[in-house]
Amino acid sequence: MAEYRHVTHQFGPIYNKNSRVLILGSFPSVKSLAQNFYYGNPQNRFWRIIAACVDEDEDLAHASIAQKTKVLLNAHIALWDVIESCDIIGSSDSSIKNVEPVEIEHITHVASITSIVTNGGKATSLYKKFLLPRTHMQATPLPSTSPANASWSFDRLLSVWKPALCNAIQ
Repeated sequence: MAEYRHVTHQFGPIYNKNSRVLILGSFPSVKSLAQNFYYGNPQNRFWRIIAACVDEDEDLAHASIAQKTKVLLNAHIALWDVIESCDIIGSSDSSIKNVEPVEIEHITHVASITSIVTNGGKATSLYKKFLLPRTHMQATPLPSTSPANASWSFDRLLSVWKPALCNAIQ
């Protein structure tokens, strides 16, 4: 039987003073923690969605961390997670407990954030509970790009993600 382990976020947010939209996930997967960067599971559709939303031709899922960061910052997108540390079984969002949220002010006091979007239901609920009282900005909840969200095809995800991001970064 899988056991809980206490895990701390191991890498920082991606942002600069020109970032306008903040995308928040829940917590890095085991594969992301191993790669020391966001959305490290090649089956996660996040980087394909970002590439399609910002008209990037490169296969971002297999791009370097530097290239992924450059694409995000050029598109005025900031990226982080809601959780700084938690108890979790594997990469299962549904198992998350004992949450310590991130210090969201690291971004909101520096960047020009006008919109926040959450990647999946767990990120949305945790944002509302822990960070909304500090940011006072409603987040746009978006369906998870995780391969666990198999009921949403790539095209269906893109049909929701693209308008949300385009409206936020224009």
